[in-house]
Amino acid sequence: MITTLINEKLICLNLQATTKDAVFTEMAEMLAQQGKVGDKAQFIADIQAREELGNTGFEDGVALPHAKSAAVVSPAVAIGVSRQGIEYGAEDGLPSKLFFMIASPDGGANHHIEVLAELSSKLIEDGFIEAFLAAKTPADALALLLEKKAAAPSVAKDQGFLIGVTGCPAGVAHTYLAAEALEKAAAAMGYEIKVETNGSIGVKNTPTAEEIARADAIIVSCDKQVDMARFAGKKLIKTGVKAPIKDGKGVIEQALAAAPFDASNEKPTSTESKVSEARSNLYRYLMNGVSHMIPFVVTGGLLIALSLAIGGQPTDAGMAIPEGSLWQSVLDVGVIAFKLMIPVLAGYIAFAIADRPGLVPGFIGGWIANDGSFYGAEAGTGFIGAIVAGLLVGYFVRFIATRNYHKMIQPLVPIMIAPITGTLFIAGAFIFVIGAPIAGLMEGLNALLTNMSTGNVVLLGIVLGGMAGFDMGGPFNKVAFLFSVGMIANGQTQFMGAMACAIPVAPLGMALATVIGRKLNIFEESEIEAGKAAGAMGLVGISEGAIPFAAQDPLSVIPANVLGSMVAAVMAFSFGITNSVAHGGPVVALLGAMNKPLLALLCMATGMLVTALVAVALKKMRMVKVQTATA
Repeated sequence: MITTLINEKLICLNLQATTKDAVFTEMAEMLAQQGKVGDKAQFIADIQAREELGNTGFEDGVALPHAKSAAVVSPAVAIGVSRQGIEYGAEDGLPSKLFFMIASPDGGANHHIEVLAELSSKLIEDGFIEAFLAAKTPADALALLLEKKAAAPSVAKDQGFLIGVTGCPAGVAHTYLAAEALEKAAAAMGYEIKVETNGSIGVKNTPTAEEIARADAIIVSCDKQVDMARFAGKKLIKTGVKAPIKDGKGVIEQALAAAPFDASNEKPTSTESKVSEARSNLYRYLMNGVSHMIPFVVTGGLLIALSLAIGGQPTDAGMAIPEGSLWQSVLDVGVIAFKLMIPVLAGYIAFAIADRPGLVPGFIGGWIANDGSFYGAEAGTGFIGAIVAGLLVGYFVRFIATRNYHKMIQPLVPIMIAPITGTLFIAGAFIFVIGAPIAGLMEGLNALLTNMSTGNVVLLGIVLGGMAGFDMGGPFNKVAFLFSVGMIANGQTQFMGAMACAIPVAPLGMALATVIGRKLNIFEESEIEAGKAAGAMGLVGISEGAIPFAAQDPLSVIPANVLGSMVAAVMAFSFGITNSVAHGGPVVALLGAMNKPLLALLCMATGMLVTALVAVALKKMRMVKVQTATA
């Protein structure tokens, strides 16, 4: 079985990487070249997301980066050797030299787990790691993996019976390594053992009530929630998943000497574990939607930016391209990609939660969420509505799809029942429940801006700029924009001047943030690439370039965008900047539509800098918090 996931071309005995992230990139490239990974950036992002849950570096120079990812085409294991060693954050503080990168398909077949079990038994085999590091060729290394060791002398299993429980947050590598270590240690000590694995393929090998009753001790080595109440009254030790890998015999000895487990005194750590697991799952769902949305944002944004920058002309109605020209066709294609990006975000969030049955209702829910005409609003809910739609659809469809149905109906559930009920559910939710408050919100915001239009310009700049930077095409942004456009007709062009300075701040700020944050390792590769496109979009006033960042990390990005946009708008009002066309960004200033182009550019640059610095600071704080929590 192991040969189906590992081959000589997936073994590199001399990695060039000198950092942990570089190891991920180099090994992911090996998988991509062999056609095992379709979207390298997404796979690396999923690897890094798993790493945030807990470091995958072991003692003895071994590291097991792994992830279940929608980017994996077929399961595979890439193996790399760093001769000089990499600072990986292993528990023993030593550099890591031997890397096994496990690529598991999200929602696909699970036969890769069998290979992992084989690999686990090799890694805890005496002398294997040293022999593998000494291999001269990939063929030699593969031969070591396939080598069958002579069976160890059997030890009579007459000392008693043990139960083990293993599980790690991702349920891929550590779960099965720990199980193998417990089985090997128990056999060497003369104990029979049954190990329950709480892995990515579900809970397997669960002990019966009779087995629990006759067990001499219980070893729970888990970094995730498990049912502890069933072990009440038994000798029990609870450890992290890495403990038996490091010292299986020691863990068993501690369990045999432990006091009987009192379930009533169990601290509420399991609740924290459940919350942590829910957060990690939510992050994974959002990442799946964002990763599929990014190509649409980049493609559509760059095509629109290119057409406006080259073929656009400032008019009273905004930046316009001559009808029938080549650049109008380019613009039309870009607009199609932009229309699709919000449904794609919602669809693939739902897909991550409910698999294929959630895809169609997710797409439809995202489209309805972004089209205000369905519920009488001037604009849709933007990316925030798409996230809500994707999550609602995903959980609803998963609930429908996992009910027990008659065997005649079951085949229809994933292709008919779940998609149709999911579509009706999300359509009804937005049209009849969510839509009316959104429409009312937009009317209320427009009235608020109208009442403030004769008031303090600083306060107005704060409100107008904050709305511009909050949701990038959503109801807040759209109300502020439409209000400013309407004021042009009344001869009050200062409102559009403030909006024109605030509109590009979010994409330009996030583009700058990716440059500043590159050395701090706070942005993933996909975000860094998206940052380049966001910069180009910001130059021509397309605020949607910042959506991927906001959708992926809203708590860091949205406050940064709002603050930067507020600064730009307040400065624009203070300098008396006006704009006579319904568009924003540096391109409008450079084409002469703004009365003070240099000051306008200064406002945009200042807002951009504020957004970048705040985003970097907040993301760094979040990273430190995660590292502290997993230390």
